Amino acid sequence: MSGGTIIRNASQLVVICSKKETYKIGKDMDKIEIVEKGSVVVDSTGIIVDIGMEPEFSKKYAHHKFDVDIDASGKAVVPGFIDAHTHPVWSGDRVHEFAMKLAGATYMDIHKMGGGIGFTVEHTRKSSEEELQKLLVSRLDRMVKYGTTTVEAKSGYGLETETEMKMLKVLHDTSKIHPIEIVSTYLGGHSVPKGSTAQLAAEDIVNLQIPALLALKKEGKISPKNIDVFYEKGVFEREDTAKILKAGKDAGLCLNFHGDELNPMGSGKFGAELEATAISHLEKVDDEGIACMAKKPIVAVLLPTTAYILRLEPPPARKLINGNVPVALGSDFNPNAHCMSMPQVMNLACIMMKMTMNESLIAATLNSAASLEISATHGSIEVGKVGDFVIVGNAKWEHLIYEMVDPPILRSRGVACLPRRAGHRLGRQLPATHPSRGEAARRNCAGGER
Repeated sequence: MSGGTIIRNASQLVVICSKKETYKIGKDMDKIEIVEKGSVVVDSTGIIVDIGMEPEFSKKYAHHKFDVDIDASGKAVVPGFIDAHTHPVWSGDRVHEFAMKLAGATYMDIHKMGGGIGFTVEHTRKSSEEELQKLLVSRLDRMVKYGTTTVEAKSGYGLETETEMKMLKVLHDTSKIHPIEIVSTYLGGHSVPKGSTAQLAAEDIVNLQIPALLALKKEGKISPKNIDVFYEKGVFEREDTAKILKAGKDAGLCLNFHGDELNPMGSGKFGAELEATAISHLEKVDDEGIACMAKKPIVAVLLPTTAYILRLEPPPARKLINGNVPVALGSDFNPNAHCMSMPQVMNLACIMMKMTMNESLIAATLNSAASLEISATHGSIEVGKVGDFVIVGNAKWEHLIYEMVDPPILRSRGVACLPRRAGHRLGRQLPATHPSRGEAARRNCAGGER
């Protein structure tokens, strides 16, 4: 026998769970399962086929020659991170707005002055697919070095059919050439276009953009899974948001929207009425909304980077967790919140939102997968799931969160995250992987020379 990948003798193999749970809530969010001196085998298609303990595991596979054989002695292994909320396709950075924020300008102040989303829309509309893809690939390369193996990625900087579809094409095409798995989201309702109204913008989305999306999806040129709207006072309010989301639902898209970020909008109850999969932000969510989200349940995707950069009151993570709402985490990477590191997001979640390290890891893996409806196959280290891993250069996995900014993810030999689904990812490479691992490692391992 030969083929596949083995990671041997990890000091901690952090499997998260072992009973096929698709999310965790309440007190269970603070419980993770760990196999001491654990080993895991992934077959040639990238699926986990066996988990065990040393030295029995080495005896079991003594006569099997693996394509990739990694000794993880003294190291911890966790599932690859799933970034549940990003805006990675855009051009025209907004570094000049940072000084404005430091001087006291609010998000909506900048928005009204023509900055913010409007500034990025102007530049993104002018950029070609090739330019946008080059920028996207460079950002994904940075994300994967910090352990992200799956990313939710939105359009939203077009606000009209041509550019929105261009962004979705870039996401679709990039998913074929990059090791990170991309779950794309259509966000035509990110803002009201200059010179328009929310009502007219909603009609444009429903009557022009969504039909174009369906046509391109049928042709196999785009692959959006979700629809999102910025449900906010002065942007898209209840009537227009409902119209857009219902049209998206009729088009077969999952509802995964922005809510209760700057103003209390009753997003939890609203999302429950619409049967949403997930709601992001939730800085201003109320008790009724929490109760409504817990019933379905709807996943709460919390974004501590946004609260940090905008100096907002952080989302009430403790109330959501105690209320049995599954909490997930996202980086909210965008021109306003320029963070590509899920370990940094987890650190902020612990410090700013009073989450435990266990809770933050589950929120960045299993529950993030649940927010994208992929937790049956992603988010934990279990037989039958996709073999995405992060190898930590320490015997204790908590160092991922403890060591701020520069977490000890092993990259010196091209081994940060591994492997992808080989059958789906054949031929993909990340930059600067070490040649000594061979073609399988270059194809399946994330990271570069550190």
